[in-house]
Amino acid sequence: MPYVIGKDCVDVNDRACMDMCPVDCIYVGDRKSYINAAECIDCGACEPECPVDAIFVDRSARGNELKTFFVEDSRNFFQITLPGRNAPIGAPGGAGKVGDIGVDTPYVSDL
Repeated sequence: MPYVIGKDCVDVNDRACMDMCPVDCIYVGDRKSYINAAECIDCGACEPECPVDAIFVDRSARGNELKTFFVEDSRNFFQITLPGRNAPIGAPGGAGKVGDIGVDTPYVSDL
């Protein structure tokens, strides 16, 4: 997983990162956004655009429990069946194809 959106995005969800993403791999939940690792090309264009510094490269999570948790939570967003949905999101080939998801992982929803 190249880039991850962490806790600082919760309830901010500025979306400036989405404008910079050349492959449309940033999906909008309810309270935060999520980067689809299967679609991300690891270009890093999103990271400097985040006004709250919520985006980090997954390798930087080593040794940081909170960042490590958000790496796993980001995987879950795409791999588990989220509340109110019939199937996992998976990798549909771009956020624009599905629009705002409107729901978060159980962890983010409970924050």
